[in-house]
Amino acid sequence: MKIMVPIKRVVDYNVKVRPNSDGSDVDLANVKMAINPFCEIAVEEAIRLKERGKADEVVVVCIGPSKAQEQLRAAMALGADRAILVETDLSLEPLAIAKILHKIYDQESPGLVIMGKQSIDGDNNQTGQMLAALCGLPQGTFASEITFGENGIYVTREVDGGLETLELQLPAVVTTDLRLNEPRYAALPNIMKAKKKPLETLAADSLGVDLAPRTKLLSVSTPPERAAGIKVASVDELIEKLKNEAKVIS
Repeated sequence: MKIMVPIKRVVDYNVKVRPNSDGSDVDLANVKMAINPFCEIAVEEAIRLKERGKADEVVVVCIGPSKAQEQLRAAMALGADRAILVETDLSLEPLAIAKILHKIYDQESPGLVIMGKQSIDGDNNQTGQMLAALCGLPQGTFASEITFGENGIYVTREVDGGLETLELQLPAVVTTDLRLNEPRYAALPNIMKAKKKPLETLAADSLGVDLAPRTKLLSVSTPPERAAGIKVASVDELIEKLKNEAKVIS
């Protein structure tokens, strides 16, 4: 079975982002980029399934600029077999990304798609669900455990009341949560081997997908600083301040 793992290139989670001086977007100049943490969990799970004999190939896919080859090579250093880069300099929305992944899914025909539940930049949590709908596949979101059964896979997910287990027939789309696993570190020999693994590059506009945005970014700004708290001497003083200063009670 082949497993397809879409990954996203994002600002490293250790970096504190800031807006451009004109507030038009996030400042990405000289900023360290990395694989989205949830996507890294998806890569790790696909590799573990391969190591357990449940899959024979792991293909990673990234949609982004040519520099995203760095993240694809990092995924192959972790254990993925080959990579596909859909090259574009546009900032794509989840629907456009899902449509591109749908095209790649049709080309690759994987038995399972594992992907991060959301990216840490947009936090949309939409692409996996949209991809499943476009491909007509069953989906298991926010997976904290994946096991194989006789008729497919079992996906355990955390819900408000505890744990919910879904049985999905393959092929299927699964999105990963934090508690699914802890990603490994790439060993130096594997980093060197990853440089020789196949990486296919496609132009996004060659896939016949409408990439036009449906929304417009108006501005990016840092959140306002939180005002310092104060201490009050009595309940009456607290009520007076809530009424007249905070105006949260009447």
